[in-house]
Amino acid sequence: MAEAATMTADEGFEDFEALLNETLGENASLEGTVIKGTVIAVRNDHIVVDVGLKSEGRVPLKEFTKAGEDPELKPGDPIDVYVERYEDRDGNIILSRDKARREEAWNELEKAYNDSQRVKGQIFGRVKGGFTVDLSGAMAFLPGSQVDIRPVRDVTPLMGQPFEFQILKMDRARGNIVVSRRSVLEETRAEERSKLLERLKEGEILDGVVKNITDYGAFVDLGGVDGLLHVTDISWKRINHPTEALSIGQTVRVQVIRFNPDTQRISLGMKQLEADPWEGVAAKYPVGTVFAGRVTNITDYGAFVELEAGVEGLVHVSEMSWTKKNVHPGKIVSTSQEVNVMILDVDPDKRRISLGLKQTLGNPWSDFLEKFPVGTEVEGEIKNITEFGLFIGLSGEIDGMVHLSDLDWSRSGDEAVKDYAKGDVVKAKVLDVDVDKERISLGIKQLGDDPYSAATADLRKGQIVTGVVTQVQDNGIEVEVDGAIGFIRKGDLARERSDQRPERFAVGEKVDAKITNIDKANRRIGLSIKAREMDEEKQAMADYGSTDSGASLGDILGAALKQAQQEKKGDDE
Repeated sequence: MAEAATMTADEGFEDFEALLNETLGENASLEGTVIKGTVIAVRNDHIVVDVGLKSEGRVPLKEFTKAGEDPELKPGDPIDVYVERYEDRDGNIILSRDKARREEAWNELEKAYNDSQRVKGQIFGRVKGGFTVDLSGAMAFLPGSQVDIRPVRDVTPLMGQPFEFQILKMDRARGNIVVSRRSVLEETRAEERSKLLERLKEGEILDGVVKNITDYGAFVDLGGVDGLLHVTDISWKRINHPTEALSIGQTVRVQVIRFNPDTQRISLGMKQLEADPWEGVAAKYPVGTVFAGRVTNITDYGAFVELEAGVEGLVHVSEMSWTKKNVHPGKIVSTSQEVNVMILDVDPDKRRISLGLKQTLGNPWSDFLEKFPVGTEVEGEIKNITEFGLFIGLSGEIDGMVHLSDLDWSRSGDEAVKDYAKGDVVKAKVLDVDVDKERISLGIKQLGDDPYSAATADLRKGQIVTGVVTQVQDNGIEVEVDGAIGFIRKGDLARERSDQRPERFAVGEKVDAKITNIDKANRRIGLSIKAREMDEEKQAMADYGSTDSGASLGDILGAALKQAQQEKKGDDE
């Protein structure tokens, strides 16, 4: 009987051990799984949950609420929880609501991944190489290259915003999920692009968002397709850079100017939606009228002046100043300067208006002529000395020129110009003012009387005069007659050819000659000894002989010469 009792006790122990192992094994297998429970009580920092086991479980209250908010749970509410540990040292079951959500999310994500469906999430943090995304409790990695179609410099506006993502890769064992927002955008963009291109036509007005700005224009997203808004089509007025009127992210209304279905290139315009300011421009700006404008741009060849928004004219460098001829326009006007301009020409077809700046100011040559008429004496500083004369600075920032021929009455210009130096203040007489050619002729020698005029006042052609030889040349001799210069050519030095030799005369010697020409323009007197001798011969023939007397020419000339000597002797006495 003792053996039977012993066997019964052993069998009972084995049965109890098996039952205990079975119970513990079943409960231990619950760890790491999601089970259903019921809320029993809500405490200060935790919630007590009945999960159908020998003891209740606890879930931290923070897993159910946000900071500063009361929990929305109440006793009796069913919830799904994750069993982290079956029993702790106090015999409590450790549960987690967050991990339960994560497990639920993983199940949904795996299903979406297998079915190639999109999932929703929020970008909430930065990590090396990309960003972290919350997919309803599951954390995923978003590479930086997969954020948008184009590189995004600042993702701050995207933080915390709900977006759709495509799962590229996931590994539940390692807890890794890689998602892409770019693939979703590309797919959506392709659909929108296809729909837009089917109905797009020139002249259509659309709303778009400025995506990118370059030096030559801006790219506008029309909803799946981009169009180029060139800088010249942004506004009727001059825009040097698109950033003056546009900014990235700005919503704009544009019109389709050109559309090529083959290349799918779209050209857009903004100014086409506004009235053209060039319509009726010829009537608004008649030639010869003066208007106020603003300098918008300065180039090497002139300055552009805005007359009104979208209407500009060019002031050519030649029309900017009466006196400043070879200076850069930037030294005459500056950008944004308000100026008065005159309309010189209007070409509506070419959208060109020629303007004049100097025409609004007084013409300094007209003003000078009015103040200093021809014959007036002026004074100024020698600004420059050239090979053909002196330039003298006058009032009104203009110059007058004294030609070399107007420096001295008696000396040559090359000789007289040596008396002057740059910076000397001289007086001159106004000889001529040509307003159209912008020229003023001055003379210095005209300040005094012309000695030639005085010297030749009593001289007449055919008169016999006495002069002094001043120069002997190969072709004749130069003679001074009462202050005027005369010249006797070699053929006029004597009646006889053998005596027509210049070397017969010496400087300082007196000669009698007949005036054959008075050239006032060249200030020269033409003289002839030969003509005087021939006149004397004719006179002698008339006074002392004839063809009937039988006297020879020598006898006649001898008698005439003797009489002339006697008359001269009498005059001397």
